Amino acid sequence: MDREGFRIMEVNLTSGKATIVRVKGRDKAIGGSGLCAMLFEQRGFTNRPWDHADQPLIFAIGPLTGYFPLMSKTVCAFKSPYHDQYTESHAGGRSAISLRFSGLDAIVIKGRAKRPSLLVVGSRTVEIIDAHFLWGMDVIRSGRIIRHMVDRSHGHRSILRIGPAGENLSAMACINADTYRHFGRLGAGAVMGSKNLKAIAILGDSSLPLPKDQKPYRAVWKKVFQDVQKSGMMHKYHNLGTPANLMRLNELKSLPWRNLQATFDEEAERISGEAFANDHLLRNLACSGCPVGCIHVGFIREKFMEDHRYYYLQMAYDYEPIFAVGSMLGMKEPVSVLKLIEKTDRMGLDVISAGVALAWATEALERAVISTKETICKLSFGDVHCYLEAVEHLAKGKNNFYRLLGQGTMTAAEEYGGQDFACVLGQEMAGYATGELFFTAQSLGFRHSHLDTAAYSYEQKHGEKDLEKAIDFLLSDELPRCLLNSMVACLFSRKVYTKERLKECLSSLGYEELAENLDDLARHIRASRWRLRFQTGFDPENVSIPRRFFKVRSWKGPVDPDYLNRLKKAYGEELKKIALSKSD
Repeated sequence: MDREGFRIMEVNLTSGKATIVRVKGRDKAIGGSGLCAMLFEQRGFTNRPWDHADQPLIFAIGPLTGYFPLMSKTVCAFKSPYHDQYTESHAGGRSAISLRFSGLDAIVIKGRAKRPSLLVVGSRTVEIIDAHFLWGMDVIRSGRIIRHMVDRSHGHRSILRIGPAGENLSAMACINADTYRHFGRLGAGAVMGSKNLKAIAILGDSSLPLPKDQKPYRAVWKKVFQDVQKSGMMHKYHNLGTPANLMRLNELKSLPWRNLQATFDEEAERISGEAFANDHLLRNLACSGCPVGCIHVGFIREKFMEDHRYYYLQMAYDYEPIFAVGSMLGMKEPVSVLKLIEKTDRMGLDVISAGVALAWATEALERAVISTKETICKLSFGDVHCYLEAVEHLAKGKNNFYRLLGQGTMTAAEEYGGQDFACVLGQEMAGYATGELFFTAQSLGFRHSHLDTAAYSYEQKHGEKDLEKAIDFLLSDELPRCLLNSMVACLFSRKVYTKERLKECLSSLGYEELAENLDDLARHIRASRWRLRFQTGFDPENVSIPRRFFKVRSWKGPVDPDYLNRLKKAYGEELKKIALSKSD
């Protein structure tokens, strides 16, 4: 293990060449999010468009990956097709452990292949394979073929691939990771598509060196494992999982229904976590290196019309997909929700953005802002058949309307009208209509994600309008997340991996200097990330919150427009200070 630097594989798809380089900077970047920002600063271009061949696509892990439970995420960094700014997307699955067992801290991919290609990476292998015959295939079918093409290192092999959405450069295109996980938001799949890169297979074909002094390492590992397994901290993620949130949010009048025209529905229990678990849960799976098993794999049974035989479809579900293609589209049947999740997965679309975009399109059709000339099928809340068709149109950019919608709901709304009821907070909203603080946090958050801070959780417990206290929460909550995203940990484990526990973990692996400087490192990494966002065009004053959000009523009552505007202004000013701060 290199305590001072990183082992990076650089791949140029244009030349077909790859090199391994050693990059110093562990003492500042740590890994994961911090490493991605450092590599983009060194190898990216803030003034060139997202699809320029020289722009890098970066995958990075952290110093604790493979050594401790729940250090199971990979950070993917790129310039986004959604807003042409620097961003990240995070995913679990096997990619993190595969990178670790390939002896790599990161992969940096540049250039553009001449033909659709498959990149195979291992500790002793780099291959760029002609895969033109996979172009146009959905994620599930192409995954099956790639597994036969790369019949090596089964236990640690990870396969990342795109579907038709990525091939068609949709800003909603995701990268599917090992079937059930995704680099979901802000268009990472389109970046792969622009590089003519259908898939990446990471072999994980080497070994993992243990610390020379294993006694302290084993002691800390045992503490972490006991916290995860025996303390009860993680039980909710294994049992019902995040779908348990649905009924509470509905009761708090904070669950978006039918394009956020309502925040409560009396029949919400029909798509509750209990409804899915009772009738459609097939099994629980876990990311590599995780003992929790939070991946809930659902199933539906379908019948072939011609011979009356049955077949089963399997798909992972959690709260966000249930909101996006469930309540947001007026769906009240778990089977319909699961069919839509499966379809968006196959097409390689981010399910949150796709669901919210189609919800806007449905209301736009109802209001006669657009017609069936644009939507092709007659979209109607609660009609699963029209949405199954529309998902494919969206992924493939069937006409000008769907091509624009694939670049973001607001892009289509600016062309056709309907901006006021577009549920966009920087990107398509996540499933928390909790009020002013969450709307501010997602609008201006680094990834425009509900995971940038826990504003959605804070707001369920705090009804007061204390601007200073709210802004302090956003700023303070972001710092430990920067650390965890640089380690790279699953954020479900944030109660397990306190700052003191992270110090113990790092010290047991020989990273004493990192362990002693976590506060400074967190501030440095946060500043580096925000500096790149601003350098690539981010300006809080240019981010608007559509009128629909000002009309929301939650458990606290109607949204206060003045408080929301003051929150947004104050938070934007703080972010500018962070981006301009000296972090060295």
